[in-house]
Amino acid sequence: MRLVIQRVSEASVKVEGKITGAIKSGLMVLLGFEDEDSDEDLEWACRKLLNMRVFNDELGVMNRSILDVQGSLLLVSQFTLHASTKKGNRPSYIKAAKPDVAILLYEKFITFCRQEIEVQTGEFGADMQVSLINDGPVTIWLDSKNKE
Repeated sequence: MRLVIQRVSEASVKVEGKITGAIKSGLMVLLGFEDEDSDEDLEWACRKLLNMRVFNDELGVMNRSILDVQGSLLLVSQFTLHASTKKGNRPSYIKAAKPDVAILLYEKFITFCRQEIEVQTGEFGADMQVSLINDGPVTIWLDSKNKE
């Protein structure tokens, strides 16, 4: 499971011109899944995401989590996070979970996160237009198979 996390002052996602999810201050997260992802990967990523200290405290130090600041999440599925560019110029997505597996993982991840925080979403498998104002900018990448 891969996540690209961006601290935002606002973010939204549209499908066919209609907003499906929008947040003010919080985190906009792109999610990519592999067939091998398990509940353990989902739980690890959810805990890491919700407890990551990327929001400023009163001294301007990134010392607060999204839970501490009572922010919101915008979760957007994006299979292209598993693109392989090793050979040639056309990315391969062979490592990305097939849609029937990925949608179950995506929905389960949303459920895990909603136990702790407000969550808005995109629409799985749709052609989406994502807008955001990256605050900082702060952008962090996580991979449940490479826990650095």
